[in-house]
This record gives sequence, structure tokens and C-alpha cells, in this order.
Amino acid sequence: MPDLSFQIEGAEVASLAATPTIILKLRINNADPGESIQGVALRCQIQIEVTRRRYSAEDQRKLRDLFGEPERWGQTLKNLLWTHVSVNVPPFQNSTVAEVPVPCTFDFNVAATKYFHGLGQGEVPLCVMFSGSVFYSREGSSMQVAPISWDKETRCRLPVQVWKDMMDAYYPGNAWLSLRRDVFERLYDYKVRNGIPTWEEAFENMLAAEEVRS
Repeated sequence: MPDLSFQIEGAEVASLAATPTIILKLRINNADPGESIQGVALRCQIQIEVTRRRYSAEDQRKLRDLFGEPERWGQTLKNLLWTHVSVNVPPFQNSTVAEVPVPCTFDFNVAATKYFHGLGQGEVPLCVMFSGSVFYSREGSSMQVAPISWDKETRCRLPVQVWKDMMDAYYPGNAWLSLRRDVFERLYDYKVRNGIPTWEEAFENMLAAEEVRS
């Protein structure tokens, strides 16, 4: 039965995806050279191991919305689930490099987005856990199938700059928020009543009024 091992060899921004996507370059090795891998139906769970890096004062300020005040980080810093990804790996012998597309979002209701946005530089420690099925055969035998155990995992460090480059490519100079419909209607009414031509000016007016009050 195949004994697969996994290693992330790199990451890059997907240039032609319909939505923001990071491509992880996944090296897959099979311990038995006598087996031909006919395909792998691979499932990946990607977690952010937030305790495995240091945070600057600016990082801490931006991440208060996610983890609270830094004095409490000993209790509040917990691993974050980033996403689940499925990928079909084509046939290979001994070793191959598969591309794992990781869809991303600029929705600030999502914890992973808040985390990436709050980091100025450095790397994001990731743990990728694997499961799924591997289809294989040996010379003179028919194809067989075996499960991939959840104890298969690998760790890597994703440069923060890769995430920033991706968002700059898909949302150059912009960010976006998802609002409840009733909140949007109140904002829209405010914008119309005050004759404000753009949403940016509407928010700038509200922020300026808040600064005066404080």
C-alpha cells in the first residue's frame, strides 16, 4: 500500500483565477518505487498556527479585533482554520509536484482575512493536514485504492508578501466589506440625504464627525 509523504515547496499568486487564489506547490513522494500511482483524490485542511511567530507592536494593534488586548493573548491566541481544499493529483511514479489552489477572500468578516491583513511582514506558519484516497497498481496487478490517513501533515511558512501581492493583483488599491442589508440601507439613506457622491466620501464624513466628538 502506498506510503505518501508531503512537503510544501513554494507558493505563488494564481494569475488567471476567477477569484483571489494562492497556489501551493506540493511535493508528493511515495516510499515504494514499485508502485505506480494512478491518481490521488486529496483533501487538505489548512490551519494557521498563530502561536508560532512573533508580532510587532503594529501587528498587535491591528490584530486586537481578532485576539483582543495583547495582555490576554496568552489565552486568546489559538490556531485558526483557514480553509479546506480538494485537488485531484494526476498519475505519477515515485514523486510529483501538484498545484493546490487555495481560494482567498477580502471579506473582513472572515478571521483568516483579518489575520493576514493585520500582519505587516514576515511569514505565516501553516499546518496542512491531508486525507483522501490514493489509486495505485503494481506491475501485473489491477488498480487498487487505499485511504490517506489524517496523521499525514506538513508545516510550512507562507510569506505575508504573497498574500499582499495577491490582494493587490485582484483588488488594486481597494478593500471591500459585506454588510447586512438593513445597515446598507441606513448608510445609503445617509449618503443620499447629504448629497454625497461617493461611498468613500460618506465614510470620510462619518469618520471626521467621530474624530470631532472624540
